[in-house]
Amino acid sequence: MTSLKQPDNTAILLIHCPDQKGILASVTDFINVNKGNILYLDQHVDRKEDVFFMRVEWSLEQFTIPREKIEDYFNTLFAQKYQMTFRLYFGNIKPKMAIFVSKMSHCLYDLLAHYEAGDWNVEIPCVVSNHPDLESIVKKFNIPFEYFPITKENKDAQEDREMEMLASYGVDFVVLARYMQIISDQFVSAYPNKIINIHHSTLPAFVGARPYHAAYERGVKIIGATSHYVTADLDAGPIIEQDVARITHKDTVEMMIHRGQDIEKIVLSRAVEKHIERKILVYKNRTVVFA
Repeated sequence: MTSLKQPDNTAILLIHCPDQKGILASVTDFINVNKGNILYLDQHVDRKEDVFFMRVEWSLEQFTIPREKIEDYFNTLFAQKYQMTFRLYFGNIKPKMAIFVSKMSHCLYDLLAHYEAGDWNVEIPCVVSNHPDLESIVKKFNIPFEYFPITKENKDAQEDREMEMLASYGVDFVVLARYMQIISDQFVSAYPNKIINIHHSTLPAFVGARPYHAAYERGVKIIGATSHYVTADLDAGPIIEQDVARITHKDTVEMMIHRGQDIEKIVLSRAVEKHIERKILVYKNRTVVFA
């Protein structure tokens, strides 16, 4: 599949450090002096934590520092001085995203539709599942479908096989598109802030296999979805995106499920898009999500 979105010859810096004078001027001066053209710049100061956050993207068309030396130059000249934690990305390098699914298809369809349309600068080398049900959908998009049936007895061994397979594909991050398995701490530690999950907002009040039925019986008036990075603390990782919809007494359980699934796929796609665009900074258990 050929993406409609052309890769950009740009560099992106994501930065956080103790707030202090001169950071913004120093970073922009570094780019301007070396003939870079700034295309995007956003910054935020968390006054409670006294931490400065920044995302800057610039064109490399006339930039005088070779790509392979930018990180070393920036680290030596600025990062050490300002005690910065930073990540450097290049716009023409596509991240590789693996999608994990079980039996529900709504989030998978939405992610693959964006991919097929060329909306995102990303590759999907594989879709992984613990059930064979969605294989026919994935094959329509000419993406390898990797089936790992999981039981209580083989879970650890199968997860080891999954991680080996992801490494062979060179996967950069993982999206859990309603994947109904708990990810081990070992898996999470291999992809820190690189596993994106989606779940309905009836958690933690309504757990189990029929949360919308339980919410209906309680007469809830708002349902929604949350997308977050996965941590060892189940469903408590840094939140990336959320949305809600109002419910009335006229809504049946089936209507609630349908509306809930619509929100889930929208919220998940927004979170994935922000991750692909390198617009998320994680600090402690919170995120700064740039526009």
